[in-house]
Amino acid sequence: MNTERLAYRSDGLSRPILDQITDKWSMIVIAVLDEPRRFNEIKRRVEGVTQRVLTQTLRRLERNGLIVRRVLPTSPVGVEYSLTPLGESLREPFSQLHAWTVANTDEIRARQVEYDQRAHDGRSRDSRVPEQLTAPEHARCSDGG
Repeated sequence: MNTERLAYRSDGLSRPILDQITDKWSMIVIAVLDEPRRFNEIKRRVEGVTQRVLTQTLRRLERNGLIVRRVLPTSPVGVEYSLTPLGESLREPFSQLHAWTVANTDEIRARQVEYDQRAHDGRSRDSRVPEQLTAPEHARCSDGG
């Protein structure tokens, strides 16, 4: 079987990993870890993330071998996170994806506005259809004819 097709199957081994590393919080955390950082520093830099979600994200990235968690010999005990060589290897593809996103944001937003307008216009027309039907046409529609 074609290995490329296997990569996209829901039961494929790479699918859950792809889902985890392309999660928005994972991508942002990897970008923020350009140097070792403590939890609260990461949280301050990742606007909008909750403590719970950041904790889950960091654990998932650690489990996947993309970051390492190091307990600091301080009082109180501190924890620092940094990218592993495997995590570091994602920075280049992620930066290319980010650059593509920035370069194409205006076009994508314009397409979204066009789509939303078409969808809105379609709903407006659909909501007027029964009013525009004549009595015989309406009767045929209501009795399945």
